[in-house]
Amino acid sequence: MKRVKVADLVPGMVTAEDVLNYSGQMILPKGLVLTDNAITKLDFYSILTVCIDDEASEVTTESAKENSTPIIAPENKLIRPSHYEEVQASPEFQKFRAAFDENIDAFKDSVNNIVTMNTPINTEELLGQSLSLLQYGNSMFSTFDMLHNMRQYDDLTFAHSMNVSLISNVFAGWLGWSAEDRELVTLCGLLHDIGKVKIPDAIIKKPDKLTDEEFAIVKTHPIEGYKILQKQAISPHVMNSALMHHEKCDGSGYPLKITGDKIDRFAKVVTIADIYDAMTSARIYRGPWCPYRVIELYESEGLQKYDAHMIMTFLEGVSNTYLHCNVLLSDGRIGRIVFINKQDLSRPIIQMEDNSIIDLSKQRDLTIKELV
Repeated sequence: MKRVKVADLVPGMVTAEDVLNYSGQMILPKGLVLTDNAITKLDFYSILTVCIDDEASEVTTESAKENSTPIIAPENKLIRPSHYEEVQASPEFQKFRAAFDENIDAFKDSVNNIVTMNTPINTEELLGQSLSLLQYGNSMFSTFDMLHNMRQYDDLTFAHSMNVSLISNVFAGWLGWSAEDRELVTLCGLLHDIGKVKIPDAIIKKPDKLTDEEFAIVKTHPIEGYKILQKQAISPHVMNSALMHHEKCDGSGYPLKITGDKIDRFAKVVTIADIYDAMTSARIYRGPWCPYRVIELYESEGLQKYDAHMIMTFLEGVSNTYLHCNVLLSDGRIGRIVFINKQDLSRPIIQMEDNSIIDLSKQRDLTIKELV
């Protein structure tokens, strides 16, 4: 048996013990053969590490390899570039990527100076770095499209924080927040994970099982972030977002285990953006998840964990972002999203290439696999 970081799990591994959340509720049972859905569920519940059965995992993973069937892309998909290939080829994305790289370096320097030397936070400078990236989203390609194509950074703290800041800004716009509050929640997203800088690399990158003491240290990063920001002349909403971004409205989060009425509204926005970015990030065994697959997981697992109005506004906003996009269905056919089912957002109405219509909310055996 060995303890493995969730980011390093691959399908076929077998759990060696029950996986529980921070409230003691079971997430996955002992002896479960992991799938990509199960692994992403662990991300969703902010689980950091899992005990894996070495011998069972080796056999199951080898069996999966032998019996796997390669997926053959449909011919009509090969004729034209995919949605994300079009994004990557656009001048807007090329400019976005260059600006993102430059801003990440500056952001990393700023954060390290704040943490190590208690340098006063220059909010104007930090916001300038983040807000400047929003100009590259337009009517053709959204900010979400841009971020979805920047996944070579995977889960690095600084790139993740930049992503969360941009998602939080767009999300706050969907909520109808004022320009001032949108800027403030952008700053909240930028600094929500600042406490991770205080966690020793020897613990974060440890390949073996964490001791109880080490695991407890990892879970202190929200409190560490709050302590760092307390020393700064900065909005309480920014401090609270660092402290509360792992809290859930049903009390299942950490470190305070508080319920929805006690969670800062800015932190609620950052939490949803944080989880969305984690689920759409690449893993060693898969590429980034399709937005509609993420929406489906939120609908099945998360509606009680987040502010109801906020989570439904977010999911509807993401759905509308991809209205009229072409999608690959689970049966290999390609169609175009023509209508959003507001009561079942992960299952829109699809117009097929022969002009027939499929309502995924009624045809439950089909799902959207990816945007094409």
